[in-house]
Amino acid sequence: MKRNRWRYPRTALRRVVYSLLLIATVMIVGVAGFIRLEGMSLVNAIYFESMLATGQGPPLQLNTIVGKLFASLMAFVSVGSVITTFFFTLAPIFGQVWRETLEKGEDEIRRVEGELKPKADRNSEGT
Repeated sequence: MKRNRWRYPRTALRRVVYSLLLIATVMIVGVAGFIRLEGMSLVNAIYFESMLATGQGPPLQLNTIVGKLFASLMAFVSVGSVITTFFFTLAPIFGQVWRETLEKGEDEIRRVEGELKPKADRNSEGT
């Protein structure tokens, strides 16, 4: 009996697209905010927002109170978005791998039980 290999379903691909759009939106808002509020260059704003999004903290000193408040807000939103994206996209994959692994384990147990049962039957016949 040949099983169909699990394929990444269309809904899972949609999840990936939505997740990437979420991260892109957060990055764009963060970069635009830091350019506007702090007067950062594009490269520094991208660097700053990516460091916030990955939970590594602000790498540069902020100059304005509004910029600091914006960075605090973006830290929560960015880290939350990255964590949500990670679990939203990868949880179905891990679940499928878990199910397939359990099925293989159960098949192996049945195979071993099948091999052991005839031996046990033969031993009981000889006594």
